[in-house]
Amino acid sequence: MKILVVDDNKTNLTLLKKLATSVENCSAVGFISPEEALHAMPELDFDIGVIDFQMPVYNGVDLLMEIRRFDKYRDKPFVVVTADNDTETRMTALNAGAIDFLTKPINPLEFQARIRNLVALIDARNQLAEKADWLRNEVDKVMRELREREQEIIYRLTLAASYKDPETALHTLRVGAYSEAIARAYGLPAEICADIRLAAPMHDIGKVGIPDAVLLKRGVYTENEREQMQCHTSIGSQILGQSRSGLLQLAAEIAGAHHERWDGQGYPRRLSGEEIPLAGRIVAVADSFDALTTVRPYKEAWSVDRAVQHIKERAGSQFDPACVDAFLRAMPTLSSIISGHGEPAREPVQAAE
Repeated sequence: MKILVVDDNKTNLTLLKKLATSVENCSAVGFISPEEALHAMPELDFDIGVIDFQMPVYNGVDLLMEIRRFDKYRDKPFVVVTADNDTETRMTALNAGAIDFLTKPINPLEFQARIRNLVALIDARNQLAEKADWLRNEVDKVMRELREREQEIIYRLTLAASYKDPETALHTLRVGAYSEAIARAYGLPAEICADIRLAAPMHDIGKVGIPDAVLLKRGVYTENEREQMQCHTSIGSQILGQSRSGLLQLAAEIAGAHHERWDGQGYPRRLSGEEIPLAGRIVAVADSFDALTTVRPYKEAWSVDRAVQHIKERAGSQFDPACVDAFLRAMPTLSSIISGHGEPAREPVQAAE
């Protein structure tokens, strides 16, 4: 332990340093004036401070208050040395942050006992801090492992859905990337944006509950088939919503809301405006953008400019205007995603309405 000693009397300073170094595992650094001590900060390292009260320019309390302006020293224990037994003086020192007092003339045995007690206190505090750091690291490790498991579950479920509908895999990856970019442009925290990217690919997981005759049909749906296909939102929400995982709960929210419309004419619950979860409103834009710019059974792939114009025209009706604004701000990123995740030409299959 390193002990800071400040006393304007050279004899007293020498004595205090000698007493400090007499305590096991302790060394001392001394200053003859408060100004010298302050000049050495904040580079100076010490564990305990012993400060004389009666000094010129800065008294012990003034010095203590100046030292505590540095964050580095805010939790250091200080002992004030004084010849004054006045209660007011002691209260002033306590209020400034002192935790103990030594009265002149100093009794060497008392000095050593008080310093040993402080050393023991600091050791105990350091051990607690080390245990707290260890516990925090262990908790962080467990949380990372849980997060990795959640991500793997999402990946496996998305992969399972892609086996039934080959178009799903690349579509879900792009929608996840688009959704994250839009969420960032919207101004959401980075952690939430990352969660949306992970959860968004699950938006069509409910397709596993749609009959193959409907899901893989080529051509236009009948009204009954369209209603069956629209059930994928509710099925997806039910599949994912039973989980206690926060990430899967977000995925359930997205699955159930990404076909709702801002004007209340969507499905499955006909929610409108801000009744629709924000993540669902963001994924609705991303999902539509990908559907427009890729080949579908009922259309050719649109150009990016045409798709952007289509989405702009539907701000306030199909889409949340704020999400459309974020989508427009995110276009440079979306264009980069398109060029980096281009989809090879393939024979189209029926997709969700």
